[in-house]
Amino acid sequence: MRVGFVGLGAVGAKLAGTLARNGVDLTVFDLDPARMALLVAKGAKAGGSPAQMMRDCDVVITSLPSPAASQVVLDQLLPEIAPGKIWIEMSTTDPEAIRAQAEAVHAQGGQAADCPVSGGCHRAATGNISIFAGCDRATFETVLPLLTHMGRRVLHTGEVGSASVLKVMTNYLATVHLASLCEAMTTMAAHGIDLATTYEAIKASSGTSFVHETESQLILSGNRDVDFTLDLVLKDIGLFQALADARNVPLEISPKLIEIVKDGQARYGDRAQSDRLIERLEEATGLSITAPGFPTELIDDEPEERGQEVFRALSP
Repeated sequence: MRVGFVGLGAVGAKLAGTLARNGVDLTVFDLDPARMALLVAKGAKAGGSPAQMMRDCDVVITSLPSPAASQVVLDQLLPEIAPGKIWIEMSTTDPEAIRAQAEAVHAQGGQAADCPVSGGCHRAATGNISIFAGCDRATFETVLPLLTHMGRRVLHTGEVGSASVLKVMTNYLATVHLASLCEAMTTMAAHGIDLATTYEAIKASSGTSFVHETESQLILSGNRDVDFTLDLVLKDIGLFQALADARNVPLEISPKLIEIVKDGQARYGDRAQSDRLIERLEEATGLSITAPGFPTELIDDEPEERGQEVFRALSP
């Protein structure tokens, strides 16, 4: 299977790198030639354009920063889509947009799969990230071998759009966890509790989370570079708010979370790292939310192995 990959940003480059590492016939494209060169050095071929890649490949994967960027690339792909061609969208995108885009692909005789990822850039680098896949079952079974190179756990979520709905929800929850952890650790510091002990107490308790066991370490080390920026956070939690608004769900935490992230952008810049939200509370209290012995970079220590489809556990 010949595969094209468009979009070599923080996550896309790592997903494409996993495909190259596993011997997939891979062509890559990005607006930044330096990013392409890094993948070519790993065995990929340089693509001339998204259209050329769809013409020459069986599958084209996109991993892009916004629904608007995705539409720009899809507009270039569509004239080359025909029966036997597959588009896999791995961006975190608007569920309604991906449904309309998939319909355009289907109208050309092609297949479309909505496949956002979850688990952090460090897991994307090792092929251990989780992947949600929204598409018909036949398309899912066709693309599953590719997905299991890139991800450890692959969940078929239903039709196109369902995966993006779930992905937006998980990113909202991750941001809630981050904001609450910032408040929890700052409050413990204000009471004189050792922050390394605080980390271990949360990790060993009902209050733990994936975000705590990863991002709290970067906060405490003082590095705060999780490779995910506030503009992307705001996009994702805004998409979740839009989902709630569309069904008249009266959210209470979400609007406050959007306010917090916007304030972080005003202070530190649109492209500031998301973990810098802790600095709002450091500035307000004069406390340093740091502790010795924590890593400055997240490393996935789970051994890489071929992924598999996961299923919802059913009660006996």
